[in-house]
Amino acid sequence: MALPSGIEALDKAFSGIGVDEKSLIDIIAKSNDEHRTSLRKGCPKLFVEDDNGFERSDQSCIENLKHQFNRFRDAVVLSLLHPWERDARLIEEAIRKGPKSYSVIVEIACTRSSNQLLGARKAYHSLFDHSIEEDLAAHIKDGERKLLVALVSAYRYEGPNVKEAAAKSEAEILYNALNNADETKPLDHEDVVMILATRSKLHLQALYQHYNKTYDKTLTQDLEEGILKDTVECLCTPEAYFHRVLDAALEQDADEESKGALSRVIVTQNELLRKEGYVPNKIQDTLLGFYKDFMLGLIASGDIQENNS
Repeated sequence: MALPSGIEALDKAFSGIGVDEKSLIDIIAKSNDEHRTSLRKGCPKLFVEDDNGFERSDQSCIENLKHQFNRFRDAVVLSLLHPWERDARLIEEAIRKGPKSYSVIVEIACTRSSNQLLGARKAYHSLFDHSIEEDLAAHIKDGERKLLVALVSAYRYEGPNVKEAAAKSEAEILYNALNNADETKPLDHEDVVMILATRSKLHLQALYQHYNKTYDKTLTQDLEEGILKDTVECLCTPEAYFHRVLDAALEQDADEESKGALSRVIVTQNELLRKEGYVPNKIQDTLLGFYKDFMLGLIASGDIQENNS
């Protein structure tokens, strides 16, 4: 095995999201001690030579590699869990992590059917001896608490009937709340929380259309980045929301939190992605190894999201 090609292949095996396990086997399992020494010297991203000439690992890079190796394992485990348990554990983790992860709670609360969300709440009781509502109330102290508690408690009507007049009227309520002169935060408006947490998704999509046709800006444009915007997008345009999350996860300079969304979204929303024709070209180009194969397989099959009723 020629040294330059070995170094190049090793660097490539670690250069995306996930790890190219097959290349690593070809390179390392068949190497002798001398060749591995040469590989260490030729991989300054992973190994540095100290003042004594000792080739030691760069711990920050090693920690990153651990994350990359674990992606495939974590995605497989996530996909094998009962859907209710999976959602319950994702919510509990998001509560522990704090505001940067509240979008995970919104995703689950807004994209599940009423029975699926009820199942997740039951699973949460069994797993953690608390209710989701209790833990949200205990850990969140600002205006986001009221909305999140209301969203996870929802049991929405899922029939086909929509009252267009009510949807139009509530579009005006949202417009006034978002553009009010007294600068009261939208999350402090009880009507805003009530509308988003209780109305059917078809009703909210009708509201969304009325808003966009009536006012100068669309509802999405009138919302600042944050939990309220995530809620509206998950309820009204979920395909656009999840495409945005995936695109952010696949950016070259994406942080670990953004990258972590990749497995979660593809495992828990793959049927939606498949139905909406999500084209995984960037996944093909960016992901590596078994992790890439698994993510592409989930999107192609679209069968993991069948939560028990």
